[in-house]
Amino acid sequence: MRRTSAIAVATMTAAALTLTACGRDSGGGDAAAETGKEISAGKATGTITVWAMGAEGEKLPALAKDFEAANPGAKVNVTAIPWDAAHDKFTTAITAGKTPDAAMVGTTWMGEFAGLDALDPTPKSIDTTQFFEGAQNTTKVGDTSYGIPWYVETRLVYYRTDLAEKAGFTEAPKTWEELKAMAKGMQDKAGAKYGIGLQAGGTGSWQTVMPFAWSNGAKLTTDDGKGYNFDSPEIKEAVEYYKSYFDEGIADKAAPATPTTEPDFASGKVPMFISGPWMMSAVEKVGGEGFKDKYAVAPMPTKKTSSSFVGGSDFVVFKNSKQRDTAWKFVQFLADPKTQAKWYTQSTDLPSVQTAWQDPSISADKKLAVFGEQLKTAQAPPSFATWEQVVAQFDTELEKVTKQGSDPGAALKAVQSQAESIGTGQ
Repeated sequence: MRRTSAIAVATMTAAALTLTACGRDSGGGDAAAETGKEISAGKATGTITVWAMGAEGEKLPALAKDFEAANPGAKVNVTAIPWDAAHDKFTTAITAGKTPDAAMVGTTWMGEFAGLDALDPTPKSIDTTQFFEGAQNTTKVGDTSYGIPWYVETRLVYYRTDLAEKAGFTEAPKTWEELKAMAKGMQDKAGAKYGIGLQAGGTGSWQTVMPFAWSNGAKLTTDDGKGYNFDSPEIKEAVEYYKSYFDEGIADKAAPATPTTEPDFASGKVPMFISGPWMMSAVEKVGGEGFKDKYAVAPMPTKKTSSSFVGGSDFVVFKNSKQRDTAWKFVQFLADPKTQAKWYTQSTDLPSVQTAWQDPSISADKKLAVFGEQLKTAQAPPSFATWEQVVAQFDTELEKVTKQGSDPGAALKAVQSQAESIGTGQ
């Protein structure tokens, strides 16, 4: 998912195509924290099976050779799985008791798989404080961590600096008001057809809206993390703000289902959008030589704070692994800062371990540094097993708001009612 086009960056849903983060706002229930038994000392031995999805599944075998070189008695067999088949493959394997030893897991699945008692809790010897807090929270169900956040991403505002300057703006927008003013300014004075590209509801649109809600101080759970909280004043204000872009013609309510983000950004037709780090190479490829100097990225604009969506993927060990220690040693290897930096050079997946960002391959890039700063405050939705089902209703209601002008308050009450009816699945 992380390499899909920007405005519809979240077009994968409950059918298990989603690679989004799914941590918690807070405790998430009364479950007592649990930690896995400690890992044995010494080199890893034996053969483990590992599943990984998409491009990561294709590239992981090369990285695993480093682990095998450091542990001559160990062998890592990686199976690459298409994202569209992964969820069903995992649930079938869990039911049959035939899971791999370790696996990359889409983080919206963590609550479901932990609820099936399939995951091994993280041992205390793995330092969870080394990860970005929002990313670490994606591994937690209740108060228990399962696995590690393997890699991360977050969303920033991309904007054309040359067109912004033509419209009279020489600095990045820092507030909600400044963001809208810049978008409108580039539309009025720099030839843009639309000031900013925003997803007009539909599948995955919650991922673009929620950064505004979080920046307005919103919490997605209530009752100490036991229930949903969609109809709060903070979320309502964020949806009203989001809606205003479509009402005022600054964003296109009839944007195509298949995004045209890169060419629209390169041409200046739509000189702003919100997306993740993978879009840097995408827009530069379309924009051609020198285009990287014509745009910048900025943190999500502040209302009460600046926050964004944290995504990426977790890596877990399954409870029925017959090679548990070797599986966890492989996970430890993946969390090593040097491994994380090397993985970035091979995959462009951003490190979840904060110290890995000091590696020159990452620290030398000023745009990446902005992503690193945003990750410090980025958040994720609650790890409820029903999240995907509930948020599909949010996407549906948001489309009514942006395209039909429906009342945001009524839309959020409908989402909350549906969420309470479905429950959290805890």
